Amino acid sequence: MCSTLNPRTMAPRLQLEKAAWRWVTSVKPEEISQEHIELAYRVSLPVCQRGTCRRNCKGNPNCLVGIGEQTWLGEIDENAFHNIDDPNSERRDKNTFVGLTNLGATCYVNTFLQVWFHNLELRKSLYQCYNSRAQEHNIESDYEPQSICEHLQYLFALLQNSNRKYIDPSGLVKALGLDTGQQQDAQEFSKLFLSLLEDTLSKQKNPTLQNVIQQQFCGQFSYVTVCDQCGRSSALPSRFYELELNIQGHKNLTECVTEFLKDEKLDGDNRYFCETCQSKQSATRRIRLHSLPPTLNLQLMRFVFDRQTGHKKKLNTYISFPEQLDMAPFFEVTKDQKCVYELSAVLIHRGISAYSGHYIAHVKDARTSDWYKFNDEEIERMEGKKLQLGTEDDIAEALKSQTRKPKCSKGYHCSRNAYMLVYKIQEEEPVDPSTTVVEVPEFLQRLVDQDNHKFEEWCSEMSAMRKQSVDKGKAKHEEVRELYELLPAPDGEPYEFIPLDWLKKWLDDSTATKKIDNSHFLCSHGKLHPDKVGDAKRVSQTAGRVLYERYGGGPRLDGSTLCRECVQQRCRVLRLKNQLNEDYKEVSNLVKRTISGEGFWVGKASLRSWRQLALEQLEKDEHESQPSNGQSNGNGPHGNNSQDCSPEVSEGNEEEMKTFNDDIVCSHGGLGIVDTERKLVSSEVWNKLRAYFPKALEYTQDQSPCPQCLTLEQEEKDNEAVSKMMALDQKNQLLNLFHEKNRPTLTKWPQDTDILYIVPLFFVDEWRKFIRRPTKSSPVSSVGNSLLVCPHGGFMFTYDSLINGDAQHIALLWPSEWEVISKLFMVDQPISIRCFKQTTPSGPTAKYTTQPDLCWECREGFLFQQQKDLREYTQATIYIRKIAEDKRMMKEAIPERNASSSEAEAEEEKEEQPKVAGERDPDFSQSEDGAKRLKLSESSIPEGVASPESNATKLGGIRRSTRHRKLRGEKALIVSANQTLKELKIQIMHAFSVAPFDQNLSIDGKSLTNDSATLGSLGIIPESVVSLKADEPIADYAALDDVYQAAMPEEGFKGTGLLGH
Repeated sequence: MCSTLNPRTMAPRLQLEKAAWRWVTSVKPEEISQEHIELAYRVSLPVCQRGTCRRNCKGNPNCLVGIGEQTWLGEIDENAFHNIDDPNSERRDKNTFVGLTNLGATCYVNTFLQVWFHNLELRKSLYQCYNSRAQEHNIESDYEPQSICEHLQYLFALLQNSNRKYIDPSGLVKALGLDTGQQQDAQEFSKLFLSLLEDTLSKQKNPTLQNVIQQQFCGQFSYVTVCDQCGRSSALPSRFYELELNIQGHKNLTECVTEFLKDEKLDGDNRYFCETCQSKQSATRRIRLHSLPPTLNLQLMRFVFDRQTGHKKKLNTYISFPEQLDMAPFFEVTKDQKCVYELSAVLIHRGISAYSGHYIAHVKDARTSDWYKFNDEEIERMEGKKLQLGTEDDIAEALKSQTRKPKCSKGYHCSRNAYMLVYKIQEEEPVDPSTTVVEVPEFLQRLVDQDNHKFEEWCSEMSAMRKQSVDKGKAKHEEVRELYELLPAPDGEPYEFIPLDWLKKWLDDSTATKKIDNSHFLCSHGKLHPDKVGDAKRVSQTAGRVLYERYGGGPRLDGSTLCRECVQQRCRVLRLKNQLNEDYKEVSNLVKRTISGEGFWVGKASLRSWRQLALEQLEKDEHESQPSNGQSNGNGPHGNNSQDCSPEVSEGNEEEMKTFNDDIVCSHGGLGIVDTERKLVSSEVWNKLRAYFPKALEYTQDQSPCPQCLTLEQEEKDNEAVSKMMALDQKNQLLNLFHEKNRPTLTKWPQDTDILYIVPLFFVDEWRKFIRRPTKSSPVSSVGNSLLVCPHGGFMFTYDSLINGDAQHIALLWPSEWEVISKLFMVDQPISIRCFKQTTPSGPTAKYTTQPDLCWECREGFLFQQQKDLREYTQATIYIRKIAEDKRMMKEAIPERNASSSEAEAEEEKEEQPKVAGERDPDFSQSEDGAKRLKLSESSIPEGVASPESNATKLGGIRRSTRHRKLRGEKALIVSANQTLKELKIQIMHAFSVAPFDQNLSIDGKSLTNDSATLGSLGIIPESVVSLKADEPIADYAALDDVYQAAMPEEGFKGTGLLGH
């Protein structure tokens, strides 16, 4: 009767599941045997062989292929047994230099350190500096330099003789007080560091060391001024450590030096005071070179201050420079001065912005004349002893620039990123190799040896850890190989189930093996759930015993844990699912026939959707007792209903109905009184439905509707009649108030009365709602005037404030209307305003008073709080309106339409407006006339009075929307009162792509210019409209990045050791 699947036709998982239950069509639940149970659990499926499955057959508990065993059954790869890099990869290669670690944004420091290290004279001099701390250091403890000289000494010694591939310069960086996360001006760092080093060396006792910086880097020139009137020449001598060359408008280094030395006219307000003429005269000034240092530093001024934007920017101009530089043409008198220099270093800045990017250095080795590229930890030797600037100098793509790199003559290089050139004086005679050898002093070499010893110990430790991991992996390899062979369960032999995920993790050596956990496989009967068999693997009892002994866990699931109850339940459900379509057709036909005999009430909605409800119920029953539920569901035929139909069954419509016949059950648990919602069906139909919904409530045709519901229905009808009569009576007595006719106004006081009465506007609105729909709205019982008075009983508004905007909170009544209202409603506090007319020599005047009187204390507090709220908001919406040159982009009368006109109008008519994120309470929003709405708290509303609506209403009673009508060219931004105008400009830059320096902002015609002022102090309040007038956009879009990066004030090297702090 039962057959197993052919392994050659192994089906996918869904087909395996169907095949496991195919027998239910011919077997009743009470006829199930052990053979059927094993078929349901797929115990008899064939074992998959390696090579036949591309991946694991999840539906087959006997498939043990593709679960991670490939790693253990193949060749051994030692690298798979550890995640430790080879420590020798951290070792310095032969005949190469040592790199420096980038500590975050310290690449600019690393480049100069490498350049200065390759200055042999400077390195040799630093080694000679007296250092008692290093000379007396006990190598059993770590060496900690203190002064800048000590740090540089130790760093240079490590760069020269360390075994490491790269070293950490954090000691020097920390001593200088530099922020490792902030990139600084590299040229400024060079100047300040050499100045600090010069000051430090000048204090050395050895006189040959005191002037090392001057001897290496210092040259001399004079500022020569010649009077145009008398020809008198005066010279002001000066020293320099680098020549700062302007590159704007130039193509090569010669042009830059020529401009540096060219004549400058002094005239007008800039005239020169001539000692001979004893008066200010026009003059000519130039720079005259006197001497050049052995190491000539040429700073190419790529980073310049843009006066228009107020920020730095980078000049990406191509500059050509020679490998051999002859400075003789720039001397007026050369004498014995050596003037021919050789290029020894080029410092590069990658990136288009002055506030970001990356620094690298190309340096020539003085001993071998090889060129090296120093990029923090990475060092690359150039081929052929030639400088190769490479792709780091090509940023045309990043700039989207059309500028092509010019062709360079032989012996020249061209760069748009080079910002400093270092030239060394050319020796006339061949260099003695011994002069290029700088020995590390013994006291420093001991420190280097100590660090090398620590490095070697670390390498040995890492190697031992790698070996330990490999040995452990090999042992695990043999263990897994042997145990995997034991996993398959022979036919007819005892077996156990092990979770598939646990087996995969056991075979994945990168994760720690945990205990075996079968708890989530259990059904409500404490056995293996049939649905979970696809997530488990059947293994031999021998393998199971070994795994549990080594790793522990449980509960153990063997052949005795196959659940007969679950299989029987699934059998019942599947048989009913197969029968459902036939029953549905039969029921559809039976309900059309005339009922003879006893009938039963069924909800029409239930009858329309009973097949879907039955299917959902059967789906639940099919997965009954799943571990995720933790309890038996039991709903369905021949089972227990988990949703007990208690007398209090929730009301619901057809879409929300969860239980059959729930739609005719009232809130009291009885038969509903609406007979149009139910249908009478025969006992034959009811019995078929009852098979699918055994716990559904049963109502015979003799069942009476719920008496409580009948009583409530009659009461509701009586109440509706009373409400209609009440509404009609109130409407007739206050007809003008309802229709908004003949309303009094404060701006034009009525002639026939000297007193008007005041009530809250929302009282009138709620009353009109009741009059229009008396059966749908609650009657208003109280006027609620206490909302318009303060805790002291005083009125909160003046006559002037009411005519200037506060009238949006109130409604005015004629005395006759007030007399009616006083009779119809509870009045907690009468409020009136009276007009006293007087005749004076200047003409008739009017004086207005209120009853109760105004409470000045609370009124002032209210106004103060109003202004404070407008100045101290944390998040609010403002609108930026971009206007074109000399005219607005759009007329303000035309609102922006994101949808059709009718949709926009419908949006305006909504009674409740959705809040924008950060928008303030609509009760406090700003109206068109600038007055703030009184906040009416829910807690202060008297009983019987509905809460005020969020929309304001004008004095005449016409509803007015306070929502800002957004125009084209306008965008909403979320801001806070304490943020600065500069921060707002950054937001505007991202919203409109207009740089801050191109933004002209104004509000109500007043220009906003103080970037450091807060929005609150500038009068920018919630719902404000700020006008944006944009200047012509800049051509260099990289400046946008500069502005964004410079949003915070630039501190430079303030507070660091470079400035003596």
